[in-house]
Amino acid sequence: MKSRAKQLQESLVAFSHSVRFRLVLWFVLILAVVMVAFSGFIYWRQAQDVHANAVGRLNTMLEHLLGSEHEREGLVEQVPVTGGVIPGATPIFGSDSQAGEVIAIQGPDGTIQQSTGVLTAAQIQALQLPTEGWSGARQVRLANIAGLENRRYLFVDPAFYQNGQVAGYFLLGVPLDPDNQLGRLVASLVFGNLLTLAIALTGGFWLADRAMRPVHTITQAARQISESDLSNRLHLPGRDELAELANTFDAMLERLQAAFERQRQFTADASHELRTPLTIINLEASRALSTRRSVEEYDRALSTIQAENHFMTRLVNNLLSLARMDAGQVKLKAEPLDLGDLVSEVVERMAPLATTQGVALNVGELPEITISGDRATLTQMLTNLVENAIKFSSTIPSPQVHISVGKREEAGRALAWVQVRDNGIGINPEHQAHIFDRFYQVDGARSRADGTESRGDEQASSGTGLGLAIAHWIAQAHQGEIRVESTLGQGSTFEVMLPANDRS
Repeated sequence: MKSRAKQLQESLVAFSHSVRFRLVLWFVLILAVVMVAFSGFIYWRQAQDVHANAVGRLNTMLEHLLGSEHEREGLVEQVPVTGGVIPGATPIFGSDSQAGEVIAIQGPDGTIQQSTGVLTAAQIQALQLPTEGWSGARQVRLANIAGLENRRYLFVDPAFYQNGQVAGYFLLGVPLDPDNQLGRLVASLVFGNLLTLAIALTGGFWLADRAMRPVHTITQAARQISESDLSNRLHLPGRDELAELANTFDAMLERLQAAFERQRQFTADASHELRTPLTIINLEASRALSTRRSVEEYDRALSTIQAENHFMTRLVNNLLSLARMDAGQVKLKAEPLDLGDLVSEVVERMAPLATTQGVALNVGELPEITISGDRATLTQMLTNLVENAIKFSSTIPSPQVHISVGKREEAGRALAWVQVRDNGIGINPEHQAHIFDRFYQVDGARSRADGTESRGDEQASSGTGLGLAIAHWIAQAHQGEIRVESTLGQGSTFEVMLPANDRS
């Protein structure tokens, strides 16, 4: 028995390979990339604003030092001083600098001559800020200075002149982010992103579980399905893709169940139909061999065996034909055919059988109507219909079978039709919906199921219950159909509808 640790490990491995896990993982990764990119943009915009504010404070300091006549829109690289400013003289600014500001005067050689603010002259000198070639604002990170809260500073060093020569530099510095806006923003973004990703991860698993629940239902149903039980259905509500998948799955089960039922019925019927002639052959052979018989008795036994053999041969041939039709192995060779000539050939072939059965075979008008189809299969279809009509009208007085051909328009299509009408026993309405089913036989007296039918000739044993099924398949394969009208005790009319060529 597996340990709990082993089971837990297998469950984690299975979960890590599940669609739900991968779906949530990709969702969270994409969301994380989007949020990091957006957070980076927010931080960049805020840094730009912080830098602009620092530059604004430096401009304000410079204007305060130089006086209103030197006010300008931006920082200047050179500040002309007309007199009175000599390095080492009395300071030109007091000690009222704002918190965190740095104000100093550098000599031409870079030495600090005067300073005020949070940094001493020695600390400013230790920064080793260059003097020549420096334009605009420079960001400097201050380190190892005790008591200094803001480490990042923004410095400018505009030169001032005396008698046309550089007399020194104003060194002005302000903290880049005195209120630590960027630090708080980073903390807020990190916390917000982590919280959002955690919520997205939890919500993603919940949503994925709900979304994949129908798939789990389909999987469970598929595991419970077997060949002997295809009755389970999902019946999932909704109109989304998973509901559509479930409906498709239900439709597939319907088709499979119908196919398996047809297969089981087909196998049972075929076995039953073959068992009866085989039993008769065995009985006749055993009876003939049990003792010496007269020549007449041997003839009767051999005739019965031959009739049953003919029946089995025809049944096997029909089964093979249906099997090839179902497997798509029947290749129809379409060619122009005259439907009237085709019917005439079938009538000539079936005339001897009609005469033997005492049935009058009448033919109506046979106009020239061109259709496109396979001659062999269409001949087989018409033969089956005519033979079926002869069979089920031969037991009444004055049996007749009438065959006619014509053409008409239906739903904008030119259709050729063949009618095979008999005055036989007819078909009960409750049977008419099943007469094209395989092995379905309407006349109980003629059915081989009861085993009471006389088997002295081939025709008596020729009913296999497959003729109409084959005819129906052939009609559908030619984009046609077979219709039936029948009245019990008055006869039946089978009508084949086939597409006709427009020029016929």
